[in-house]
Amino acid sequence: MRSIAVLGAGSWGTALAVHLARTGHQVRLWDVDGANLARMEEERENRKFLAGISLPDGIKVQPQLERALDSVDAGLFVVPSHAIRAAGEAVAATGHTCLWVCATKGLEIGTLKRPTEMLSQVLADPDTVLLVGASHAEEVSRGIPTSVVAAARDEARARQVQAVCSTTRFRVYTNTDVAGCEYGAALKNVIAIAAGMCDGLGYGDNTKGALLTRGLDEITRLGVAMGGRRETFYGLTGMGDLITTAMSRHSRNRLVGERLGRGETLASIIGSMVMVAEGVNTASAARALGQRRGIELPLTEQVHEILVEGKSARDAFETLMSRDLKSEEWKGGAGVVTPEG
Repeated sequence: MRSIAVLGAGSWGTALAVHLARTGHQVRLWDVDGANLARMEEERENRKFLAGISLPDGIKVQPQLERALDSVDAGLFVVPSHAIRAAGEAVAATGHTCLWVCATKGLEIGTLKRPTEMLSQVLADPDTVLLVGASHAEEVSRGIPTSVVAAARDEARARQVQAVCSTTRFRVYTNTDVAGCEYGAALKNVIAIAAGMCDGLGYGDNTKGALLTRGLDEITRLGVAMGGRRETFYGLTGMGDLITTAMSRHSRNRLVGERLGRGETLASIIGSMVMVAEGVNTASAARALGQRRGIELPLTEQVHEILVEGKSARDAFETLMSRDLKSEEWKGGAGVVTPEG
């Protein structure tokens, strides 16, 4: 049995806390939203983000960060990507150290850094373990069989997280390609928004099948250019996470796309959501990365134009279908990525 701090009581943080407590660990659940923590402690349920799932006895809701981290064996960061740096700075100020794990997906606007890169800057630990993959909080909290990846440059660290988190219903694989796993997990949210637009526009399986195929190619080209290994993007944090997020009724990113496809404005969509759709910010960050690296990202570019410039989803799909005709054959050799999109 381990003592584990889960930092972030959104849907995913709560689901991981529930899973770890059911596994037999003692969990301290912390969040900046003290009012919601108080309701969770009173009701033993996170009705705001994960209604219908009771908190096991092994979860202690802890509103004080210092106490949440006291003598824990591991600390999981499960806050939105825009809050990960501030959370890391708050943790660093406490002086506590342990095995740090990051379960956040996204990219930082401005710096374009990955969550583990941000944490490495502020924590006295350069090798935070990444925990991501094809998973939804709603299903993990109900014990639906799920597989994810623990990634770290030091494989021994990844194996520690694998041992702590794995059960017969939550299978954890290890990987040393942190950049590849992290870019796949972040960039797939952008493609999931586009997939949702297919649904909102009333398009069919042909459209979505083509979109996901070209989307995976786009994710892979940018991810490899940023240091990831090509094969990683055909695993759980690439193709697996993309399929899960782009197809599921649980997906916030897919839902944002669906509502955009129906003609709703981004402001009204975001204003009505309790949870964060990471792909909204990631689209701009991914576009900036592509421009910096000279990588053509047609889908990302169109999603960005819809989100930021107000282009209609229907016009965006017409733009994609009207692009110059190309060969699908991959032109690169080992370790080389074609710039064609």
